[in-house]
Amino acid sequence: MKGNLYLVATPIGNLKDISFRAIEVLKEVDLIACEDTRQTKKLLTHYGIRGKKLISVHDHNEQARAKQIAEILVQGKSIALVSDAGTPGICDPGYKIIKSAIESGAKVIPIPGAVAFVNAVIASGFPTDAIFFGGFLPSKKNQRRSRLLMVKSLPATLCFYESPHRLLKSLQDCFEILGDRRIAVVRELTKIYEEVISGNIQEVIAHFSNTTPRGEIVLVIDRESS
Repeated sequence: MKGNLYLVATPIGNLKDISFRAIEVLKEVDLIACEDTRQTKKLLTHYGIRGKKLISVHDHNEQARAKQIAEILVQGKSIALVSDAGTPGICDPGYKIIKSAIESGAKVIPIPGAVAFVNAVIASGFPTDAIFFGGFLPSKKNQRRSRLLMVKSLPATLCFYESPHRLLKSLQDCFEILGDRRIAVVRELTKIYEEVISGNIQEVIAHFSNTTPRGEIVLVIDRESS
């Protein structure tokens, strides 16, 4: 019997946002593959889970780890894949691990939980019947503007991750490419300083021109120009 690969979602901020099932799986698996072992140890310690073998999976070693994990699964061992926060594979390492596990014949089992962009969209008040999630906007201006041009006409609420130091540049590109649409900048979800700054893009640019953005940020952009 081949082992199971569990894709375990972890909290995006508040440590209480984890399911009983996720804790149960983390206690029972033979191995936990995690983005940063230090972050995962904090979570495990919080829930009294001790003595677990951890291995790191990041952008630079994912290909090698994928082969290693597949070999362990073939031996009948069970493995949990987690990221530092949220659902593994969503803008975090995981795709190659999951693909390799499937190809090995192992069973892949998602353990549902937090996803930052989903919670940002529902908190924005924008339509949720169609959502486009584009991950992180490109860091380079020309590539970022090209990406925005590609999605400009999509009949969907647009959603992107962004870093604080690029926020104003990205907002300006959004205004120039998409027009002065409604936007919500959702910051620090589930954490102490969680907030949603909403308005037309120009209004939000004005706000963050006077307030230094901090923390983890999700941009949610309405599909229609104002």
